[in-house]
Amino acid sequence: MTHDVRSALLSAALDAATRGWAVFPLRPGGKPPALHGEASCPRTGDCTTGHRKWEQRATTDPDRIHRAWSTGRFNIGIATGPSGLVVVDLDMPKQKSNTDTPCGLTTFEALCERAGQPVPTTYRTRTASSGEHLYFTAPDSIRLGNTAGFLSPSIDTRAWGGYVVAPGSTVNGRAYEVIDPASVAAMPGWLLAALRPVERPAGPLRLSVPKRGNRAAETALERETALVAGTAEGSREAQLFESARKVARFVGWGDLTRHEVEEAFQRAGEAAGLPASQCRSTLRSVLNWSLRTCRPRETT
Repeated sequence: MTHDVRSALLSAALDAATRGWAVFPLRPGGKPPALHGEASCPRTGDCTTGHRKWEQRATTDPDRIHRAWSTGRFNIGIATGPSGLVVVDLDMPKQKSNTDTPCGLTTFEALCERAGQPVPTTYRTRTASSGEHLYFTAPDSIRLGNTAGFLSPSIDTRAWGGYVVAPGSTVNGRAYEVIDPASVAAMPGWLLAALRPVERPAGPLRLSVPKRGNRAAETALERETALVAGTAEGSREAQLFESARKVARFVGWGDLTRHEVEEAFQRAGEAAGLPASQCRSTLRSVLNWSLRTCRPRETT
């Protein structure tokens, strides 16, 4: 049985590779990569000249795939960026969601209708959680990254920097399976327009701040929003959280209104490249917590 499962996973990995999709092993029965991390990197093989992450090690080479899947019952990850794919992940509502929350497929159908376009026919798989993955060829004109909840709370996308679990894999005893073997379609124009990153200004961003007579509050807001706007990828959400936390006390003290602080940080976060929905969620969380725990202003 173990040999049969391993053989089936190897076959599925090779099938993905014949489509030009770069694959790498995931943990048996799970989603995380089954590759060593930087801290335990042996600096041999692929990593002789330095640690190479899963996206760099993903491959379409049949010999490498045979070697990898000969050692275990690994699930299959498809590195979407190197594979020239953008995959739309349509989730099912989370268990704690409101019962009226629509699933990702229903929401995606509504987005297509709003755009005046039919739901695209393309290669489609069912996930272990009964969601769906819609595969599209990535555009040549732009390098897209991942999004989480940007189109809708129930819709994520995977491109450069992301991966999806390939059909043939099993998570929590449930298989990923192909439900439409159609050819992978080009990404619809309306979807590309929705996911296209906001152009960042070439020079420093100038954000207007409220003038309410409290110079300390205005200076703090101006300084912290500038930090957020100039933060590089990888640290943007953490900087947004920390900067908003520092300014929140001025809202609690009545020097700034919550609306003007949220608006200023929303613009700064989007200018840094964060999705609008992610900015709103982070700001709502940090301001709610900060205002609940805000200490009174110290007086001398």
